[in-house]
Amino acid sequence: MAEKLVKNMAKFERLTQKDFQRGFSLIEVLVALVILVISLIGIFNLHIVAKRGSFESFQQTQASYYIDDIINRMRLNRGQLANYVGTYKGNLTAPEKICDVGVGHDVNDVCSDIQTSASDLYQWEQLFLGASEQVGGHNVGGLDLPTACIKASLAGEVTVVMSWRGIRALSDGAAKANSFVQSCGTSSDRRRVLTITTMIL
Repeated sequence: MAEKLVKNMAKFERLTQKDFQRGFSLIEVLVALVILVISLIGIFNLHIVAKRGSFESFQQTQASYYIDDIINRMRLNRGQLANYVGTYKGNLTAPEKICDVGVGHDVNDVCSDIQTSASDLYQWEQLFLGASEQVGGHNVGGLDLPTACIKASLAGEVTVVMSWRGIRALSDGAAKANSFVQSCGTSSDRRRVLTITTMIL
């Protein structure tokens, strides 16, 4: 009888040990879940940082394109450089003539140099304000709170500054620049600035 009892106890111990070895304990599952959640939070934060960086880079690329656009317009109208000088925030009214044959206007309807400069500035301002991309009547393209400033000398030296608001607070992009660049846009820790100086001969 005692021998049979010992055999049954041994058999019970073997069955119990097998059962323990088959599954995970609740503590192991909870630890694994905590590690998984912490990893997912890190990946999510990394994704947000990457998206912000991508947007900042896109804005800078757009600003570079807008500066190149106005410089090319000024090169084609070299005699009117003084008419391009100023600060532009979206206050220009549409000129009497849009001097751009590339958008369906009559080729024979020739503009004067002064009309061309007025048309150039209006179209350029609309471009960086994002008027070419609208959703529900609101501009969705362009830069965020842009301000553009143009300076030109009689010798043909042209400086174009593009200022806009970045997505996150870092530092004022014009804090260490000259007074002309600092005066373009509103000073803040989110101001981004791109400046190009070139010669138009």
